[in-house]
Amino acid sequence: MDDDGKSFWVLRMKVRDRIVADGIDDPHFDASNVGEYLQAAEVNAMLDDPDALFIDMRNHYEYEVGHFENALEIPADTFREQLPKAVEMMQAHKDKKIVMYCTGGIRCEKASAWMKHNGFNKVWHIEGGIIEYARKAREQGLPVRFIGKNFVFDAFPQRMGERISDEIIAHCHQCGAPCDSHTNCKNDGCHLLFIQCPVCAEKYKGCCSEICCEESALPPEEQRRRRAGRENGNKIFNKSRGRLNTTLGIPDPTE
Repeated sequence: MDDDGKSFWVLRMKVRDRIVADGIDDPHFDASNVGEYLQAAEVNAMLDDPDALFIDMRNHYEYEVGHFENALEIPADTFREQLPKAVEMMQAHKDKKIVMYCTGGIRCEKASAWMKHNGFNKVWHIEGGIIEYARKAREQGLPVRFIGKNFVFDAFPQRMGERISDEIIAHCHQCGAPCDSHTNCKNDGCHLLFIQCPVCAEKYKGCCSEICCEESALPPEEQRRRRAGRENGNKIFNKSRGRLNTTLGIPDPTE
C-alpha cells in the first residue's frame, strides 16, 4: 500500500481478551481450527471455479467500494452480527467451496473456524487478506481480480482507501455520481462516514446534508449548545440497510 511514512502519528497498544469482538460464547468452539489458506494464484483459480462461493467478511461500507468478482456481502453492522448470518446464508450451500476474505486476514481466521464449527467442511480463506493478495498478485504478474478500492483506516480522511483497480463501483451518496471516496461529515455534531463526490463536497461544504451544512456555519458556542445531550456515536451511512443518521433528521439521498 502506498504510504509516506506518516499514516499514523501515535501508536497505542492495548491488551484484549479477543482480537475481534465476535460474541461467541460456545465453550466447544476451537478458534485454532481455521480454514485452509489461499495464496494469490489459488485465489484466482477459485474465482474461476463454479463450485466456489466467495464471502466478504468486511463491513458494508468496505464492500461497497470494492470486492472480489461475484463475492457475497453479509449485510450487518458488526462482525459479531455477521458470523451467525454467514452460517444462516450458507446453509443451502454446504456442498460448495466457501472462500472467505477480509482486509488483512484477521477476521477470517475467526470466521473460517466458526464456519467449520457449524458443519462446513470445505472452507478456505485468503492468507493476509486483500492487502497481501494484491501485493503478491502484482509481484507475480498475476491478474488482480479484486474490483475497486480496498477500504483502509488511516489518520487522514483523504486516505481511506487503497486503489486496487481502476473501476469505480460505488456512487456518491448525495447525487449518485460514480465515486468511491469516503469522508466524514464536517459538522462536528455529526461526523457521518459517507461517500461524497467533489461536486457535492463543494456544494455541501464537506457536509452530508443541507442541515449539517447550516449547522456547521453557526457560531461555535451555538454548535456546542445544539450538540449537548445529542447522541454522537459512530455514524455510518448504511446503503445496504437503507439507513442514514437520523439524529439530525438527515434525509436519505436514495429517496
